[in-house]
Amino acid sequence: MNPSVELSSYPGLDDRIVIVRAGDEVDAVFVRTDRFNVLIDTLGTPEQCRTALDLLAEQAEARPLIVINSHMDWDHFWGNAAISGRAPIIAHAAALERLRDPSTLQVLKDKASQESRFGNVELIGPDITFSGSMVLNGGDLTLELIHTPGHTPDHIAVWIPELRTCLAVDAVEYPIPEVWSKRSEDLRLIRASLTRIRDLNARLVIPAHGRTSSPSTVDQNLAYFEALADRVGGLSESRLADPQLGSASGFRLEDFVAIPGGMPSDTAAFYRNCHETNLGATVQARIETLKSA
Repeated sequence: MNPSVELSSYPGLDDRIVIVRAGDEVDAVFVRTDRFNVLIDTLGTPEQCRTALDLLAEQAEARPLIVINSHMDWDHFWGNAAISGRAPIIAHAAALERLRDPSTLQVLKDKASQESRFGNVELIGPDITFSGSMVLNGGDLTLELIHTPGHTPDHIAVWIPELRTCLAVDAVEYPIPEVWSKRSEDLRLIRASLTRIRDLNARLVIPAHGRTSSPSTVDQNLAYFEALADRVGGLSESRLADPQLGSASGFRLEDFVAIPGGMPSDTAAFYRNCHETNLGATVQARIETLKSA
């Protein structure tokens, strides 16, 4: 069953920005400017996206619509079929590589076999891509699309300087984000992206998961990766090679961050898996440092 879609907000959030919440699954964001409307992400199914558009109809006020796919993770772009032909879809150029990768279609096949709601999903890619950064000038508001890789190679965040608001999507996450792979380069990229977002000095930072708008989440994410590096940095080569390191005292997720009270067990398991990937990338970075010494 599709999680129910509702419109939401945060204290202090400008009323031109609306959070489009699909239950506990993911948040998309709608931004209304003088010249056009922007939808950042289309949720996990076309049905969810159509529901969101219906809920937003009054606020849309017949302005042209532009859609941004923040990255090619299923919960952020599988609703594209509801938009296709109605509005241009923008994404980073690296999104096309992910879309063409056989694993993307395999994820759809796997999830469709598990849940009937994904049976109508069609993989629709972006109409417009860019490298580096891109700016949408809405008149009253500017949307700067910033390449923030590390969580995925194609990830982009949206910075609205007039409101000092960063729509960070999955580059920032509560309680922790997940690095793309256990490669040290991906770890370097996610830490660099977090630093870039921190240096915006935003008033509000809004991720797609975690239901928070506090800029302190960025600092907490950076502190988490720094603590991982510090703890791994003190290990011997034999401990670095231990495949069970993530379950050892001092190296578990809860040894680095507090798991929110009331978090469902499956969600906690998801973040423990994220932590395993982050720990693996940190270990790899340390091994490479030792080899080059």
